Amino acid sequence: MAIQFSVALRNGRLDSIETTISTTPKLQIRTGPPPANCAAADSGSLLIEIDLPADWMNAASGGSKTKNGTWSGLASGTGSAAHFRVKDSTGTTTHIQGTATATGGGGDMTLDSVSISTGQTVTVNTFTLTDGNA
Repeated sequence: MAIQFSVALRNGRLDSIETTISTTPKLQIRTGPPPANCAAADSGSLLIEIDLPADWMNAASGGSKTKNGTWSGLASGTGSAAHFRVKDSTGTTTHIQGTATATGGGGDMTLDSVSISTGQTVTVNTFTLTDGNA
């Protein structure tokens, strides 16, 4: 039998993510595949950096946690979005990274469009963290 955690424990683990990263982190959307891990240097070209709201994630419920508020901003670069990195408020330490696709594309984060041009408004449609060991 696999180890299983209660929903309360899974929710607590998820809520600690927002506490650890802190308020107003930076979301970077970049071209190309993500680096090998969060400690690796940035890869690809930066298309947009969004200052996320102070309370950027909803409280965990049912073992998952979703974005809170509107995550959007104006692109500073042109290219095809392929991955994202969530960094602390100083933009120096990466805590979360994953793939970015258009809605329906199966990425870890979905955008209104992955074809991005300088000055374009880019909006994150969905971002959900789900804790394992259910």
